[in-house]
Amino acid sequence: MALIQCSFSSDVLEVGTSMSVVLPQNAASQIGVDAADSQGGPFPVLYLLHGLSDDATAWTRYTSIERYATAHGIAVVMPQVQRSFYQDQAHGGRYWTFLTEELPEVVQAFFRVSDRREDTFVAGLSMGGYGAMRWALTAPERFAAAASLSGALDLAAWVGGGGMHADINDAVFAGADVTGTDADLLTRLNGLDDDARAALPRLYVTCGTEDRLLPDNERFLDAARRAGVDVTADLRPGEHEWGYWDTVIQDVLTWLRPAPVSAS
Repeated sequence: MALIQCSFSSDVLEVGTSMSVVLPQNAASQIGVDAADSQGGPFPVLYLLHGLSDDATAWTRYTSIERYATAHGIAVVMPQVQRSFYQDQAHGGRYWTFLTEELPEVVQAFFRVSDRREDTFVAGLSMGGYGAMRWALTAPERFAAAASLSGALDLAAWVGGGGMHADINDAVFAGADVTGTDADLLTRLNGLDDDARAALPRLYVTCGTEDRLLPDNERFLDAARRAGVDVTADLRPGEHEWGYWDTVIQDVLTWLRPAPVSAS
């Protein structure tokens, strides 16, 4: 695999920003790495989103995502979104527009990755788990599958219950109640009709049973069941920490896209 730390200019954010990108590479001489035959691309791509206190380098610093992605022959794009909660902020940058519109165009322009739905995936942890599910529910035609790891999935309850820092609430939502808005995933689930439900990508939700966000995930799963949405649920022992995410992302990758035959 190739690891690229990419700095670039965002017209949407009106500022320079960055992303970490892992790209498949045929390198048979590399010792100790189980590499899939990448066939030169275009590569399937996973948009992998960071959490509230993280940045574009977090996944590569705290997990072995580069090594795991190698076995699956998949490119991984990890964008920088600050503490935006993947929203167009009330007092800040338009990070939702950046993520869903500008970033895929930049990735397509810079790298040899597939733009086919069956080759495109999104996942994230904590704040990024919320971002992944919101993107999948909003643009189901883009993704084959989406996964949330310890996601803040009941955003309305978290904000209203005081679980979010006041500065984040003010900057992102201007102190407003998000219940019933486009940002509320439970409202999105409740509003699905038959056609919208059938169009959804495959969904996967995992959370540690000792995680403070477990109730958020349980409420999301309950709402999905009531809406008739099939979600693969993986609630296992674990806390809100990188040891859990390093383990679970391996299972998520296998669920998203089973590893192809390795290069000899």
